Amino acid sequence: MSLALPARGRRRSAGIRNFELIAGGILTTAMVALALVAPTLFPNVNKMDLRARLLPPFTDLAHWLGTDPLGHDVFARIATGGRISLVVGVVSVLGAVSVGTLAGLVAGYYRGIADTILMRIADIQLALPFMLMAITFIAILGPGLPILITLMIVAQWVQYARLVRGITLTLRDREFVQAARAIGVAAPVIIWKHVLPNAAGPIIVLMTLNVANNILLESSLTFVGLGVDPTVPSWGGMLADGRTYVQTAWWVTVFPGLAIMFTVLGLNLLGDWLRDRLDPTSSR
Repeated sequence: MSLALPARGRRRSAGIRNFELIAGGILTTAMVALALVAPTLFPNVNKMDLRARLLPPFTDLAHWLGTDPLGHDVFARIATGGRISLVVGVVSVLGAVSVGTLAGLVAGYYRGIADTILMRIADIQLALPFMLMAITFIAILGPGLPILITLMIVAQWVQYARLVRGITLTLRDREFVQAARAIGVAAPVIIWKHVLPNAAGPIIVLMTLNVANNILLESSLTFVGLGVDPTVPSWGGMLADGRTYVQTAWWVTVFPGLAIMFTVLGLNLLGDWLRDRLDPTSSR
């Protein structure tokens, strides 16, 4: 019995994947481009204009998304805050994938005592609630961007370690790995040239989804006062500053919220598309 999709089903599936790529690419590229040009377009993002405070959107070309209670331009702060969110999301994911991939490769390939120690450390890490750990660290070390990024790395390296360990366990006994081992190829070379390339697909997909997740985490922690410095423009900080003006100045919170939503949506769409493209069992 054939399990192949009918022609109409294949066209529909391909259309969905193309939509994910196009929509995700447009949303992500637009947000990244805006964040990159923000310092050039808005060099004085903290400049206040008290005479134009709480100006509604689309009423003044100089402040086309309106102003906040201190007269800051909402669009300028959204563009500048995007840099903070993207830096936190990308740097924390790169740190987590570096630590977790190395731990997973060592644990999966060498097994034995290395596997036991690393996986027990991972179990302990998974038993620690992230918010409790964040509150404790920030209470001791104080808020700040480096502390926030470090917290995310510590909280998320386990995901990559377990993923890479599982893939490595299945690859270490494959014929091409055994052949390389039989002709005397060193273990680090086997890991680098044979195991890691085969694990790259799932790692990339998880990285894409975790960048979106970390942007939400940064915004949430900043909203409750556990994130970046309040004087630094950020999406979570804008939501926190505007929550008391929701009924009288909705734009102060709505537009930063939309920026978070569109950025996370774009990254999730790209992650879904990558998952379909890199999954060897998916239909083409």
